[in-house]
Amino acid sequence: MAKCEKCGPGYPTPMDAMKGPREELIYLPCIYRNTGTEAPDYLATVDVDPKSPYYSQVIHRLPMPHLKDELHHSGWNTCSSCFGDSSKSRTKLILPSLISSRIYVVDVDSNPRAPKLHKVVEPTEVMSKCDLAYLHTSHCLPSGEVMISTLGDTKGNAKGGFVLLDGETFEVKGTWQRPGGTARMGYDFWYQPRHNVLISTEWAAPNVFKDGFNPAHVSAGLYGSQMNVWDWQRRELVQTLQMEDGLIPLEIRFLHDPAACQGFVGCALSSNIQRFYKTEGGKWAVEKVIQVPPKKVEGWMLPDMPGLITDILLSLDDRFLYFSNWVHGDVRQYDISDPQRPRLAGQIFIGGSIVRGGPVRVLEDKELKCQPEPLVVKGKKIPGGPQMIQLSLDGRRLYVTTSLYSGWDKQFYPNLIKEGSVMLQIDVDTEKGGLTLNPDFLVDFGKEPQGPALAHELRYPGGDCTSDIWL
Repeated sequence: MAKCEKCGPGYPTPMDAMKGPREELIYLPCIYRNTGTEAPDYLATVDVDPKSPYYSQVIHRLPMPHLKDELHHSGWNTCSSCFGDSSKSRTKLILPSLISSRIYVVDVDSNPRAPKLHKVVEPTEVMSKCDLAYLHTSHCLPSGEVMISTLGDTKGNAKGGFVLLDGETFEVKGTWQRPGGTARMGYDFWYQPRHNVLISTEWAAPNVFKDGFNPAHVSAGLYGSQMNVWDWQRRELVQTLQMEDGLIPLEIRFLHDPAACQGFVGCALSSNIQRFYKTEGGKWAVEKVIQVPPKKVEGWMLPDMPGLITDILLSLDDRFLYFSNWVHGDVRQYDISDPQRPRLAGQIFIGGSIVRGGPVRVLEDKELKCQPEPLVVKGKKIPGGPQMIQLSLDGRRLYVTTSLYSGWDKQFYPNLIKEGSVMLQIDVDTEKGGLTLNPDFLVDFGKEPQGPALAHELRYPGGDCTSDIWL
């Protein structure tokens, strides 16, 4: 597709994005916090071009200047929401830190294969101007600004708000929401101006989750179970959706079609996918459309093991939904041609807690007849389970990493801390549905120069189906 000289970043529509170039590079944050390695987190650049001699290798590492930030998710200075503004250009990757609340702005334009640090926004600036901390999702806005969701206040108590950055200087402008208008908890968010809405989700207070998962905190009501609906123009919280059987609603995705008034959210602990939608009366509602049954087990922290859905995404044509069950160990593909009745189209196991020969014995399973075999790729037995996922623009390749968050990795998958996480690639059948592992692709972050690292979210230089929003 020829470059449009009068256009801004990204693509005019999701369907145009599907015709975009094949991905050649992937950026992903790598974490050393909680691993025992006293080194800063870093941004890894991975070559994913099959024609390259460096295919499936880390070709560059950009270390951050501080220790124990816990890099987590990332976003862009601008994206397809600014496609109509030719003065905008996608040149900076925004890296908010989940624990330190520091924000790194990385220049990926000068040399995409070797990004360099452009600016550091210190936590003191975020906290003093916003009274918010523990930063998560970063999205670029149609205004050219950058918005980052938060999970807590400066003391680690729950507080769901939004930090607003200037899109040129990256100075903290203040909060997006009106003063005093925070949600009880925060995590991820998605906006859709056509419907005058932003919807955010909930994990827990940082003081609750940061040192590990305590099941007693669930019964105490300390984990999220709501979706928060905001008026986009007035920047006010206008509706709270208390979810039925929806514990820990994490990643939220509207359909990419900007006219669509529905989407999906993955509820981690309840292990289900819920569809949210706009009612005829203009309010928003939610209903469960997929349930992953728990497995009765012994040798694990609880007798009933949830799948723990930790990431979801939608193909750019809104035909398929993908999600990862980090604890059970499988990645699933659902046909959502009928969003109210998703149909399982593909499934593949990538490690997980129930592999044969491990410490867990499955006593009762409503889905599987036997425990899956451990996955071995290029001679490496894969530790952990599938976590972050990213789909190629054309929908034919799904990339997977295996680290969730260092404090929970340490608890759920101790071997992940010792061996490091991995990045894998799955081939997708976009006609009939189906998932097949690419046996020639493995990035082993256990072999990093400074020791095993925990690689997390994946980003393409030109945008992808979880970074870009269309208007």
